[in-house]
Amino acid sequence: MRLIYAFVLMTFPFIAFSQEEAFYIELNDETLADAFEKIESTRNVLFSYNDDFISGKRISLSGKNRTLTEVLDEISKRLELNYSIIKNRYVIINANTVATTTSIQTLEKITLKSYLTKGIVKNNDGSFKLYPSKLGILPGLTEPDVLESIQLLPGVLSPNETATGFFIRGGASDQNRVIWDGINLYHKGHLFGMISPINPNVASSISFINKGTHAKYGERLSSVIDVVSSSSIENELKAQVGVNGINADAVLFLPLIKDKLSLQSSVRRSYVDIFETPTFNQFSDKVFESTKINSFENGTNEFSFLDYNFKINYKPDSKNTLFASIISIDNQLDHDVSERDEDKIFTDQLVTNNIGYGAGWDFIWNDNLVQNTRFYFSNYSLDYNFITQEFGEVISEFEKRNTIIDSGVSTELTFLTEDNNSYNVGYQYALKDVAYAFLSSSDLNFILDSEKRIVQNHSIYGQYNYSNSNLFSIDIGLRGSYFKELDAVRFEPRLLLQKLISPHLSLQISGEIKNQVISEIDETLLSNLSLENRVWRLSDGDDFPIMNGQQVSAGFLYSFNGFNVDIDSYYKKLKNITALSLGFLNPENSNFNIGEQNVFGVDVFFKKQLNRFNSWFSYSYNNSRSMFNGLNNNQEFRSKSNISHAISTALSYKIRGLQLSLGWKWQTGKPFTITQEVDDVLTFTNGVNTGELPIYHRLDFSSTYDFRFSDVSDFRGKVGLSIRNVYNRATPISREYRGNNTLNDPIELIERYSTGITPNLMFRLYW
Repeated sequence: MRLIYAFVLMTFPFIAFSQEEAFYIELNDETLADAFEKIESTRNVLFSYNDDFISGKRISLSGKNRTLTEVLDEISKRLELNYSIIKNRYVIINANTVATTTSIQTLEKITLKSYLTKGIVKNNDGSFKLYPSKLGILPGLTEPDVLESIQLLPGVLSPNETATGFFIRGGASDQNRVIWDGINLYHKGHLFGMISPINPNVASSISFINKGTHAKYGERLSSVIDVVSSSSIENELKAQVGVNGINADAVLFLPLIKDKLSLQSSVRRSYVDIFETPTFNQFSDKVFESTKINSFENGTNEFSFLDYNFKINYKPDSKNTLFASIISIDNQLDHDVSERDEDKIFTDQLVTNNIGYGAGWDFIWNDNLVQNTRFYFSNYSLDYNFITQEFGEVISEFEKRNTIIDSGVSTELTFLTEDNNSYNVGYQYALKDVAYAFLSSSDLNFILDSEKRIVQNHSIYGQYNYSNSNLFSIDIGLRGSYFKELDAVRFEPRLLLQKLISPHLSLQISGEIKNQVISEIDETLLSNLSLENRVWRLSDGDDFPIMNGQQVSAGFLYSFNGFNVDIDSYYKKLKNITALSLGFLNPENSNFNIGEQNVFGVDVFFKKQLNRFNSWFSYSYNNSRSMFNGLNNNQEFRSKSNISHAISTALSYKIRGLQLSLGWKWQTGKPFTITQEVDDVLTFTNGVNTGELPIYHRLDFSSTYDFRFSDVSDFRGKVGLSIRNVYNRATPISREYRGNNTLNDPIELIERYSTGITPNLMFRLYW
């Protein structure tokens, strides 16, 4: 790291910025947001504003050299806005003459706007903020998919090509906490993870945190994805409808009482049970490969998904703001197949659902004190049935169930000081009730395996933010949790330190400790369908101890004149993680084993924005090693999440309503356990994860076009085309083994391949 810092110090001179230095700028009837973005790409400044202040405003300026002050004066005069410049870099746009303390506080947290593209911001605390409605085009996407967009950030990898099964800095996918309006979500995504369970057209903002986590966030070791729908009170009716290659959706914003009460809602449903598109066929081929759905030609397969949400925002006065939110995510699959020679019918039925309720109340005690109170309830259920019928009668039945009831309440006080620093103190209570069961026989009265467990958690936390441009910025927090049923207490310190070395270069160091009591395990009995072979369960303190994660990271960010460099190195240690010892690896032990994982990695990101072109390049190095008692002769081996090297790069172009993007991904393969075939039987003699799959790479393309039906109407439309895996490369992405119910079961090799060339079309209307 010393060599890296020295290299950067020699390579990038620290150029002092002057607001009076003239620069060339020309604006041709552009929205004010686009105008601000163009200024930001030319001068080293950041704008902060309320969207309501600039909504519908457009600006034209003849092309010539102007100072920043001259440009802002011209905009201010023409559009009746006010501005103020803070610390020679931050520009606050306001409809009033005085910028509020809250605006300054929000502005101070922004480090870099347009991280990958417009609508992605990197904050001063190292977290990312995504705004789907503002999101620029990304390769392979026609719509701003919440989880797919996150996967383009450095250090985030999805080797199985799903929207939800991604690894963050070497952590497993169940170590990522996904929240919607304060509600914990456990659903793995539509079409078995291929499609995000969250409708991107109703999400207002997404916070993505992978280090230096605020003390108010607990429960997971790797990351937090906090999705918030709009909290504004709408005074005008707004609606949008859209359709793509998989589903159709509609979004409605309905004013009820002016400036006080409004309703927003959305619904999204697949239509592939009525009409199958090339997009669905490609996803389906990938999802159902190596399952009996693809093994029989005379089978019928009916799949559908539905999600919806409603939210009511209420602001009775200037001090109180309230909301109530509902979200539902549902998947259903029915598959029937019959044998040709016998009168037998085999039926697979799989239903997964996650419904959640949330409510919140924000109260302003005074100019320096705000209280936020939240309540949530989340219910997740998975129900899988495998039924065998002979001559119209059920002769056997297997059922797998997994349910989660997660509820909680929290309250937090935020103090703002006169010097623009802040304190947070809060209390949280959470109750998790988790159960799973495997039942067999025609009347499901034979229990193969089952468990039901409850864990209550009381947490108290505090966070202090100190910011001094002449010294440093520091966020320091402490979270203390008591797990009642486990009779366990855990303390989680958090630290993030940032030092501004020059106007363009900043150093950032962070450290954190986290704990996790709920996780996914591989089921002890593998289903014939082999689509949902993981279930959630709670820690019991003994066989399944509380998982613990410790992470430190250090890096720097350089930004000047549209060129950005972000380098971050990290070390992560995960303890008390569990793994199922497969019987064919160790016939004397088919229990769960406790172990630890050590991860070291480096994420490097470069971005250059020039006029209408935007390009970026990222590289991630990951070295992840695991060791479990009783596995692999107690020797260390490569973790399943170990992707040693990954590269992602993209180039995009925008002119008026047209956007084009081309992106390429390249990464080394996942590790797998090597087998040898002896007398038609697979044997394991080389240890765990000693092999590596071939190199994976693909090229993605996207294009969108925004248009208006009339210059005097808000009625507008958008069309889009995306092509994933343009050159149709087929690459093995996993190599696993199935068949471990008894020692006499044959072992079967299961290979899964990347998705082939996948086109997708999109059309949306807004009014």
